[in-house]
Amino acid sequence: MDTKDVIFELRTKNGFSQDELAEKVFVTRQAVSRWENGETVPNTETLKMLSNLFDVSINTLLGSPRKLICQCCGMPLEDSDISREKDGVLNEEYCKWCYADGEYMYHDMDELIEVCVKSMSNEHFSSEQVREYMKNMLPSLNYWKKYLNIGGKEKFDEFKQKIIDEFNELHIEGMPEVTSVNALVGNFINLEYRLPNGKLVKFLDDRATYLGTQLESEFGDERCFGLAANMDFLLVCTYEKDGANPELVIYKKR
Repeated sequence: MDTKDVIFELRTKNGFSQDELAEKVFVTRQAVSRWENGETVPNTETLKMLSNLFDVSINTLLGSPRKLICQCCGMPLEDSDISREKDGVLNEEYCKWCYADGEYMYHDMDELIEVCVKSMSNEHFSSEQVREYMKNMLPSLNYWKKYLNIGGKEKFDEFKQKIIDEFNELHIEGMPEVTSVNALVGNFINLEYRLPNGKLVKFLDDRATYLGTQLESEFGDERCFGLAANMDFLLVCTYEKDGANPELVIYKKR
């Protein structure tokens, strides 16, 4: 199903007119009409709002161009199985059993394997077969790739603290002290910045997971600081409500 058909079906199923849907996602009725005619597709921020409004993944809104699987346990993801962040936004990288309210549920691959053995083994698929399958499959998933690269939970905690220290060492005016960072999916924080030459660029990968946080500015204005990092870089930006008018403060290689 194309995006135009998905939006039309969701709008009518929920009993919204084009005007009503436009009002809920802060666009014009003409914009909704163009989506449903297939002339345009919603931008990233609007897709997020539509996702929240209709309680479906962005992948579903785009016509399911890719097969979603949990990047922790490997199970295929339907909209009802997708995890959520603390603010209720869908996190399309994980199932709701592996990631809930901003927290990863598994830090030990063997523990996850044993949970899967209990739920997946049956008369056609023995416990040993499940165990062997999971041992071979899990290391190929993004969560465990990242986890194994830095040496498990203890090393992961050390890595997070190092990221926190490096952010604080930047001494950015108006930015409060960083005390914690959380896992953030690129799709939800990949803002577009205008460079001095007028070019618009994004620095993140929508499908990758980063460590970061949001902080209120010490200046007391309406802008917030957004922080993101991985093994390669630190990024600090500021923006207004819902990521509006983003400005890049620093992008630094680690």
